[in-house]
Amino acid sequence: MIGLLVSYAFVGAVLAFSSLLEKHTTLGDEGARKIIHIGVSHWILLAVVLFDSPLLASVVPASFIVLNYLSYRFQLLSAMEREGHDPEDLGTVYYAVSLTIITYLSFRYDLHAAGVVAILAMGWGDGMGAVLGKRFSRQKLYRMKTYIGSLTMLLFTFVIAYVILGAGMPITLVIALAATAIELITPKGFDNLTVPLFLYFSVVLFLA
Repeated sequence: MIGLLVSYAFVGAVLAFSSLLEKHTTLGDEGARKIIHIGVSHWILLAVVLFDSPLLASVVPASFIVLNYLSYRFQLLSAMEREGHDPEDLGTVYYAVSLTIITYLSFRYDLHAAGVVAILAMGWGDGMGAVLGKRFSRQKLYRMKTYIGSLTMLLFTFVIAYVILGAGMPITLVIALAATAIELITPKGFDNLTVPLFLYFSVVLFLA
């Protein structure tokens, strides 16, 4: 119960903080979304400390599958949704789905390192990639993705994997390059599924 209460309080604080910044600064809706995207990814660190049960740990992200869909459908939380959003872009829902799957597998098979790498790399890599790509690069690499955004994704994924796994440069660089390529070609928010799941299973294979 303590784990659940702390988890919901943490996510609620991230949502409240991003909403305040959106209303009282020039951050804008996209910046607020990325603060949520990055901030919520740190929940996996709390989960490792607070939970033992795979099912209880998974309750938190699973509940946000429903909540994020309701927010997407009815625009309940403006900080979470893009203005004039694509009706086929369920990125926030996919994010919760991947977090649920990875959390359950991480706790079920005691593979916390894989879960931490997958979620933090997705949060920081994709989040900062979008922010810096939009801010500093107008030249598109593929679809709506920019050179700066993809390089940022690569850098953050590499650093997170390198630090957490304590692995050599070749394997972490290969993982980061592959994750960046997948993020680049995946359309309509599906990268919130494909990238973290790829990272999770890649690290699992590395640790095997």
